[in-house]
Amino acid sequence: MTDRWTRAEERYRQNAERRYRRDDLDWSDADDYEDDTTVIPRYEDEDDEPPLEPEPRRRPAPQRAAGGRRPASPRSGARSSGGRAAGSRQKRSRVASRKAAERKRRRRNLWVVAVVFALLIAAGVGFVAWKFMNRLSPAEDFAAGSAGPLAVVQVKDGDTATQIAEAMYDKGVVASSAAFYEAAVRNSNMNSVQPGYYAIASHSPAAEAVTALVGKGSRVGNVVISEGRQLHDSTDVHTGARKDGIYRKIADASCVGAGTAAKCVTYEQLEAAGTNTDPAALGVPSWAMDRVRSVPDRSRQLEGLIRAGTLDFDPSGSPEQILKQLVTESAASYESTGLLQSGGSNGLSPYETLIAASLVEREALPNDMSKVARVIVNRLAVDQPLQFDSTVNYTLDKTEVATTDADRATKTPWNTYAMAGLPVTPISAPSLDALRAMEKPEPGNWLYFVTIDQQGTTLFTDDYNEHLRNIQKAMQSGILDSGR
Repeated sequence: MTDRWTRAEERYRQNAERRYRRDDLDWSDADDYEDDTTVIPRYEDEDDEPPLEPEPRRRPAPQRAAGGRRPASPRSGARSSGGRAAGSRQKRSRVASRKAAERKRRRRNLWVVAVVFALLIAAGVGFVAWKFMNRLSPAEDFAAGSAGPLAVVQVKDGDTATQIAEAMYDKGVVASSAAFYEAAVRNSNMNSVQPGYYAIASHSPAAEAVTALVGKGSRVGNVVISEGRQLHDSTDVHTGARKDGIYRKIADASCVGAGTAAKCVTYEQLEAAGTNTDPAALGVPSWAMDRVRSVPDRSRQLEGLIRAGTLDFDPSGSPEQILKQLVTESAASYESTGLLQSGGSNGLSPYETLIAASLVEREALPNDMSKVARVIVNRLAVDQPLQFDSTVNYTLDKTEVATTDADRATKTPWNTYAMAGLPVTPISAPSLDALRAMEKPEPGNWLYFVTIDQQGTTLFTDDYNEHLRNIQKAMQSGILDSGR
C-alpha cells in the first residue's frame, strides 16, 4: 500500500515538473519586476535636487509548492499593472512641473517688482537729499562792486519769476538764475513789474539786479505815441512850438544809460532807415506792400504803419530792426480789429481803410468818428473831393486848423482840395477807435461836416446850403481864423 502511494506521488511530481518547468533565465527576469503599488509620488520644485532612485526590490525566489510544484508566475499581470502606473506617474510629473514653473515665475516677478520699488525709493531719497543739499548751499552770486556794462533784458507778458531769472542769467546780469529767483521772491515789488525791456548792469549781485528791475529808471524802449501823430516833426503856427514826430519819440525812448554814457538811436538815423530801406525789410505787411512801394515821397512810406498807443521795442537793435519791430507789431494790432474783412462794409481795401482812418483821427472827436467815416464813404462813392484841411496841413512845416487859399490850391499827392479820392498814404497814426469807425461807418446820408467851436462841436448835413450856414457859425467863433 505504501509502495503504491509512493509510486503515485512520484508520477504526479514528474508530470508537474514537465507542466510548470521554467529554466533559471525565466525566473531571473522576475527579479527586475517592480511593484509600483508601493511607490508614493511626491511633488518637487525644479530647484530641488532629484531624489535618489530607489533600489529595485527583488522578488523573493519562488517557493516550491508541496509536492515539488511552483506557484503560477505573476509576470504578465505585473507588467500590465506597471504600464498603467508608469503613465499615471508621468502625467502627475508633468502637472507638478507646470506648477513648479508657475511658482518660479511668480517668485521671479516678485523679485522684479521689489527691485523696481527699491530703485524708486532710492531715487526719491536721492532727489530729496539733492534738494536739501542745494538749499543748504547758497546759489552762485556775483560779489558787490563787480557790476559791468548795462545789458538789455526783455520781460515778456505772463513771465514768471523763474522765467525772468533765466532771462537775467542768459544776458549775463546774474551769476545764476537761482540767486535771482531767491532775491526776487523776497521782494514784493516784483508783482508790479510790467512787460517790456529793462537795462540792468551785468555781473550784478542778485539782490541789486532785482532792485534795479523794480526801480523806475531801468525800463527802456518804451514809447507812447499819441493818436494822430505824424512821422516827422512839425511846428504850430500860433505858438512856434515843435510837435515831436514819431521818429523823435522813438529816438528819445531808445537811450540806454544816462548822461554822456547814454547810447541812443538818433532821429536822423531813424528817418534815414525809414526812407532808404526796402519796405519788406521794415516789416510792411503784404496788404500794404504795393501801395507803399509806389509812394512818391519815400520819407513818408511808413506813415500810419506805426500805430498810436504804448509800444515796446528793443533799443539795443539797429534803426532798421527797431522800425521793423514796431511796424510788425502795429500791423498785427490793426488786423486784430477786422481790418482785412472791412471791405464788405466800406468798399475799401485794407490800406485804403487805414488811410481813411487817419483822416477820421485828424478830423473828428471820438463821438463823431463813425459819422465822419460815413461822410468819407459817401463822398468817395460820388467822386466828390473830400476837402479836408488836415490833408493840406500834412505836407506843411507849420500847421493849423485853418488853411490858406494858397495852401489849399497847392497840388500834392495828399491835398484833397486839389484832387478827388484819398491821399496816397495815411496822414497820421490812427487810433484803433478811428480804425473801427472806418471799418463800420454809421449809416447816414451826410456829405458835409464842420467843427464850429473850440469845444469840438461838429455839425453834419447832406445839404450844401445848410453846410454854408454852419461854416458861418464856425467863422463867428474864430476857429477858422488863420494865423498867417
